[in-house]
Amino acid sequence: MKNVFLFLCFFCIAITANSQEIVKAPQPFGPLPTQKQIDWQEMEFYAFVHFSLNTFTNKEWGYGDESPELFNPTNLDVRQWARIVKAAGMKGIILVAKHHDGFCLWPSAYTERSVKNSPWKNGKGDLVKELAEACKEYGLKLGLYLSPWDRSRADYGKPEYVDYFRKQLKELLTNYGDVFEMWFDGANGGDGYYGGANETRKINTFEYYNWDETYKLIYKTAPKTLVWGVGPSEARWIGNEDGRAGKTNWSLLRQKDELAGKVHYTEFMSGHEDGEKWVPGEADVSIRPGWFYHSVEDDKVRSLDEMVDIYYESIGRNATLLLNLPVDRRGLVHENDEARLKELVATIKADFKTELLSKTKITADNVRGKNPEFGPKNVSDANKNSYWATDDNVKNASITFEFAKPTAVNRILLQEYIALGQRVKAFNVEVKVDGNWKTVANETTIGYKRILRIDRITASALRINITDAKANIVISNIQAYNAPAFVRMPEIQRDKNGNVTIKAENGSLVYYSLDGKNPTKKSTIYKGAFNYNKAVTIKAVAIDAKENSSSAVKTAKYGVSKENWKIIAASGGDLTTANRIIDGNPNTDWSFGNDANQLPQEITIDLGSILSINGFTYLPQQVGHNLNLISNYEFYTSVDNLKWTLQSEGEFSNIKHNPIEQIKTFKKNNARYIRFVAKSAVGKGQTVSIAEINVIEAP
Repeated sequence: MKNVFLFLCFFCIAITANSQEIVKAPQPFGPLPTQKQIDWQEMEFYAFVHFSLNTFTNKEWGYGDESPELFNPTNLDVRQWARIVKAAGMKGIILVAKHHDGFCLWPSAYTERSVKNSPWKNGKGDLVKELAEACKEYGLKLGLYLSPWDRSRADYGKPEYVDYFRKQLKELLTNYGDVFEMWFDGANGGDGYYGGANETRKINTFEYYNWDETYKLIYKTAPKTLVWGVGPSEARWIGNEDGRAGKTNWSLLRQKDELAGKVHYTEFMSGHEDGEKWVPGEADVSIRPGWFYHSVEDDKVRSLDEMVDIYYESIGRNATLLLNLPVDRRGLVHENDEARLKELVATIKADFKTELLSKTKITADNVRGKNPEFGPKNVSDANKNSYWATDDNVKNASITFEFAKPTAVNRILLQEYIALGQRVKAFNVEVKVDGNWKTVANETTIGYKRILRIDRITASALRINITDAKANIVISNIQAYNAPAFVRMPEIQRDKNGNVTIKAENGSLVYYSLDGKNPTKKSTIYKGAFNYNKAVTIKAVAIDAKENSSSAVKTAKYGVSKENWKIIAASGGDLTTANRIIDGNPNTDWSFGNDANQLPQEITIDLGSILSINGFTYLPQQVGHNLNLISNYEFYTSVDNLKWTLQSEGEFSNIKHNPIEQIKTFKKNNARYIRFVAKSAVGKGQTVSIAEINVIEAP
């Protein structure tokens, strides 16, 4: 009997040991993130600060010949920056320490082109040091941008410059504490001052800087620093400057192909399912049209609607969000930018106020080894290191959440346990309504974080179906919320004849004003198109009576209507369709120039009467893949179409990656006729396009 008992004990122990051996944690799959990359991704949201000579010259890209004496902020306060960033829930600040013009915000030992030769603090200031101290005070991480391209240096394009660049890099990485991210811009080579040469210099971005050696220097000097951008980086550009990632977004990249020039930047939006390296995306965008501060953009801060969309289409699509705050000439984040940021934060906090799944009954149709350690409840335990996992051969499975009573839902958040790799290729979401399952979303990747916005629906249960994956499923977090209704702002348009149309979402009433005051329910209700051909500021608000909520106020400023404008001459293109550039419709465009009629090309417009103007705007083509962008221009005015005066000339900086309306200002003068000259195009083409040309009427 004793022998039987011992045998049974041994048998039970053997079974237990065997079971424990079988139910092991899932094996890592594919390229994996480093701990540095995981820590970086968990930051999610952080700030960019562009502030330099360009702030004082009203440029986006300096040419390299600007005097350091122009840098003279009147009330610089980096603690204000840090306070605003911290209040917004951001985790760090990346400062543009040196932009393409070569001016340094720290007293570099290797150049005189820095703050030490500016009037700010009598040349004794160090902006990088001040910001590093402010970040430490507010519990923020510091990142730095150092432009590889330097339009000021006579040695740019030669080996000596690369040595200079690395010396400055080492200065930044050794003198200011930990740097969480080093940012290398992809803009490299082009025209510039270059020590007085005033010429164009082209370089091979991948070969000239010898990035392998540069990266070795970084990792030896600052191993905690993550490197973004050009070269064998640890994080990638998202492929646009709109702050939007693709709905499908892999954290993987075929980096070998990229470094060989075989990957187009548009592929960065989605990454590569078959990428051999973990290179997650960072979505960068400015809160205003430009990256540097321009007073003319004070009323052009991105709308709350757009900012909310950016949040959901960056952080909510497996990317981080790098939001630029252009510091003004005082040295402060502008009040309008701070106000919009507060609105964004309030909206996002309200959207994710109450989590709905933590108290539900959670089940899954497959659990790894039937072991609770990998059970479905792990997705709702607030522990980022626990997860629901399936057996090795199971690449599609479902997890179900049953509510105690029917519950309204319109936000769903999912996260994979990325320490073991990114796996999910496709999934859908179902809700149970009146006993029937209904599909409300069909999606692809998840990655570190995916957030879905769906129409509000009241359901008794919610089900996530992983329908395809690279390997067995490993999900660390699933949440659901019922966000407040978000009413989108109405759209305001006025054509060249002064006809105004206002559009809102179905079911929303629109109220508007023409006196510059914010509209209310007591204002004029919009019932249809109306004519207003004078200079005017139109404000409109949409109100959803059912949800008892309203949109933010939409503002549109117009000068005198273009009904009397005429195209009177063009050096090329089809003159019969040239009216598209003054029709008030941003979605129509007109092209001129070709291989037979090469640039420069010009077009002349009669304004119909003499106007007092102090600037113009050029809106590039907005629809299509090849936008035929203008890079360099001239703008002339005349009162008689005989004697012409050059009012503005130069480049539309960064227009290739940020094809927004370009605003150029000059001294006030009277004009009846304007002439716009397209001198050169982005790329090698000879055809350029214009969506709209406008003038800025002087106050």
